[in-house]
Amino acid sequence: MKIATYNVNGVNGRLPRLLDWLAETSPDIVCLQEVKTDDSKFPIKAISDAGYGAIWHGQRSHHGVAILAKGETPKEIRRGLPGDAADSQTRYLEAEAKHIVVVSLYLPNGNPQPGPKFDYKLAWFERLIRHAQALYASGKPVVLAGDFNVVPTDFDIYNAWAWRWDAVMQPESRNAYRRLLAHGCIDSTRHLHPRDVIYTFWVNSNAFRRNAGFRMDFLLLSPSLASGLKEASVDSEFRGREGASDHAPTWVNLSDRKSTTQARRV
Repeated sequence: MKIATYNVNGVNGRLPRLLDWLAETSPDIVCLQEVKTDDSKFPIKAISDAGYGAIWHGQRSHHGVAILAKGETPKEIRRGLPGDAADSQTRYLEAEAKHIVVVSLYLPNGNPQPGPKFDYKLAWFERLIRHAQALYASGKPVVLAGDFNVVPTDFDIYNAWAWRWDAVMQPESRNAYRRLLAHGCIDSTRHLHPRDVIYTFWVNSNAFRRNAGFRMDFLLLSPSLASGLKEASVDSEFRGREGASDHAPTWVNLSDRKSTTQARRV
């Protein structure tokens, strides 16, 4: 099973690129971020015609997340991260698809820091940590997928010094990410490729040509899914196409859970 996350940076403006990627790579589940459209304008017909059911949580011009599943419509569990009833930003969507609990999230950027936006980022991270703990405690297979707006280590960015004051690089952001992993999930890409230079975001096309990137898009797998992890990679070639998002699709390939369970019983 192939599960992917993709910050499309505007689903309607990037729709041709999204459809190309779906057709060429055929993921089973897709989490989208920064769809940047209200719910009424989400391109569900084009996505359905491509063979995917979808749910979405949109907002005009900003934020917005979606979950796609090949051949089925994800069953919505929750829209909006719990813990702050006044939070109106559309950054979190949770559903069941292919018998997995799937979360598409777009964590706040937090710039400029220090300031209210950075405070909001850290508060959002705390809410995510609390809710993720409850998800993992349920024992269900869970994937947290999205743009986390944190660079976990200096190895995950082309030039840590140049970006040392950015919110994605701050010790508080990195510490929150480590605490999220401490619940038992794995950073799938780093788990399989601990020493490889891997980026998922490039600020512009020139940066992409120089491979001056950041790694900020992750698929975090609960233990039952982590045991079946076979591949993890980034479709960086799509970042170089005309009209591309500034992020590239990031994906994992998991073994069939039923087969894995049966093998363990034997």
